[in-house]
Amino acid sequence: MIHQYQLGGYNIVLDVCSGALHVVDELTYDLIEGIAAAEETFTDASSDAAAPALREKLVSSMQDKYAGTEMGKKEEIEECYEQILGLIRTGKLFTKDTYEPMAGELKARTSGVVKALCLHIAHTCNLNCSYCFASQGKYHGERAVMSLEVGKRALDFLIENSGSRHNLEVDFFGGEPLMNFEVVKELVAYARSIEKQHNKNFRFTLTTNGVLVDDDVIDFANRECSNVVLSLDGRKEVHDRYRVDFAGNGSWEKIVPKFQKFVKARDGKNYYMRGTFTHANPDFLEDIKVMLDLGFTELSMEPVVCGEDDPARLTEEDLPIVLQQYEKLAELMIERDKEGKPFTFYHYMIDLKGGPCIYKRISGCGSGTEYMAVTPWGDLYPCHQFVGEEKFLLGNIYDGVKNTSIQDDFAACNVYAREECRNCWARLYCSGGCAANAYHATGSVRGVYKYGCELFKKRIECALMVAINREFSASENQ
Repeated sequence: MIHQYQLGGYNIVLDVCSGALHVVDELTYDLIEGIAAAEETFTDASSDAAAPALREKLVSSMQDKYAGTEMGKKEEIEECYEQILGLIRTGKLFTKDTYEPMAGELKARTSGVVKALCLHIAHTCNLNCSYCFASQGKYHGERAVMSLEVGKRALDFLIENSGSRHNLEVDFFGGEPLMNFEVVKELVAYARSIEKQHNKNFRFTLTTNGVLVDDDVIDFANRECSNVVLSLDGRKEVHDRYRVDFAGNGSWEKIVPKFQKFVKARDGKNYYMRGTFTHANPDFLEDIKVMLDLGFTELSMEPVVCGEDDPARLTEEDLPIVLQQYEKLAELMIERDKEGKPFTFYHYMIDLKGGPCIYKRISGCGSGTEYMAVTPWGDLYPCHQFVGEEKFLLGNIYDGVKNTSIQDDFAACNVYAREECRNCWARLYCSGGCAANAYHATGSVRGVYKYGCELFKKRIECALMVAINREFSASENQ
């Protein structure tokens, strides 16, 4: 399978299963398109594409299309066709999918091994964001904070269930984790005190709305956290529309100076400024521009996750606007690269020469198996977006996973478990998508959140185009 598209002045051809990416001229693009139209009848791509009838048909078609130009000469077209056949023979075009048989086997290899926990250190928040999927931090339950004892047991549980893995990841999450900051600090100290004896290395992250950020938080996070996620929705009027305190006051003025100080103290590295865009701001590029003007260069803007009746929900009318914003964002990144002012957008981080291993490409995030969320009282859920939904309660940090049927559902989640994904060109980039989004959209963790699919595919197209441009620019500057 291949995927062809034109963006940023490039004719781009992605060979889905090999990962080979080709930037070609118009003639090559059209010939590949013609071969692709016949691909579903192929038994062997290299021999069938070389069949005289198909070659003759496409050569004649290109002669007509490019008549009177250099590309319309028969010998030029035939030489181009031979080059395409060479790519097919060497496994760089129309490569067969050999990964499906591996999907269950690869997932089974990590069965029972936990590598990361999302510690819900506080089921409470000092903001009252109406679009919050976590019900203002309460997760459809009562307000609570995690005790030191529960937190220590969670870290012990992670060590006990991590097998031979050396690097373990813990995200302090909420609600607002800084509302229980003393316990955060004590838990990090505890982890540091035991990691060497177990041959482990803890990597901590912190997600915060910024209201309680102070010098102590900054110093601690810069010393102990490999990454911090800072919540800012961009423009003041956009941010303050939803991210308000319980008196209805916006938080933008309060948190922006703190975030600027925080990022400066981290030397502008190892953080993400994470925004949420909604029906109120499908033109989210304007919010990204504001973040850039504020001095932030490690950015993420996520589509809102909310119920069908929520006024913040993105609509079908918003979709073309959002897709256009992704393209304009790619153009802005290229423009800023030329100006020597590059920035990172989380969803456009793509490695043309390496990237995720095939296990990650097939299996996804590992929610419910390798990764779990822990509530303030020690219950285990597949991830933070399932917390509070009792049917997804896996067990607890004392007794381990007891609801094995639910865990088996997550273990079986891979890109080939979803019928709609099997023939999607983006499947080895999205790995089947987010199980939580799928569940909330369709009622099944193996469902497909179609709106999210459209956004994801556009992001990958844009990410590949930006990466291509950067490769070409680097070559020109050598």
